[in-house]
Amino acid sequence: MGHNLVIDQGNSAAKVAIFRGPALVRSWRYEELTPRILTDIAADYDITAAIYCSVSRHGEDIVVTLRGIAPRVYELTSMLPLPIKIGYTTPTTLGRDRIAAIAGAWACYPGRSVLVVDAGTAVTYDVLDTDGTFIGGNIAPGLWMRAQALHDMTSRLPLVDVESEHNVALWGTDTEGAIMSGVVRGVAGEIAYYRSQLPDDTIVMLTGGDAVRLAPLIDGNVEIDSLLVCKGLNSILTYNESR
Repeated sequence: MGHNLVIDQGNSAAKVAIFRGPALVRSWRYEELTPRILTDIAADYDITAAIYCSVSRHGEDIVVTLRGIAPRVYELTSMLPLPIKIGYTTPTTLGRDRIAAIAGAWACYPGRSVLVVDAGTAVTYDVLDTDGTFIGGNIAPGLWMRAQALHDMTSRLPLVDVESEHNVALWGTDTEGAIMSGVVRGVAGEIAYYRSQLPDDTIVMLTGGDAVRLAPLIDGNVEIDSLLVCKGLNSILTYNESR
């Protein structure tokens, strides 16, 4: 069995992963992904298929490089067949990373209700039902975006680094603390509310750069998976390879 090469190009960084079947072999994170990086990685593995997903740019140079590495290359678009069903009324506008994360949740927990929270520049809340249908989701500003908006859209509120303090109080006792608690605990409260609207046995999966920061503030069990999008991309690749 050969290896699958998976690329998740986000807004601020790229994740590259090697899978053998459903099993993760190794992963990397790069601030800037270049064709040379991919060719160096591929030299160490027998790559039989690859998949590319980007939310920030098309990356034609990356796709061209992949075609020189793998016999079969897939690019995640709204036209690519999926192992899940999409209940979105405008599937062509659905973020590719959201599709991949939901596919990853289904690969990890088939037959279960899952709330997927991707806490990055924006926070997305996406729901997968027990028959593998993405029934919809919401998009909200992420931690940094909320703090930046409070500073930019008021005359006196300071810009607070909401990632600098790990012990976030329930109530702020000064202005910076109030912003910190309002921003971070506000998102945690949103997660708790959405979970309360779903079946009791719903699994909550957190991914994205702020997942580790938010998880301790959420009551109940949550699962952090920084490679959920990569796992979803691998499941989509595998699904298309089997067709």
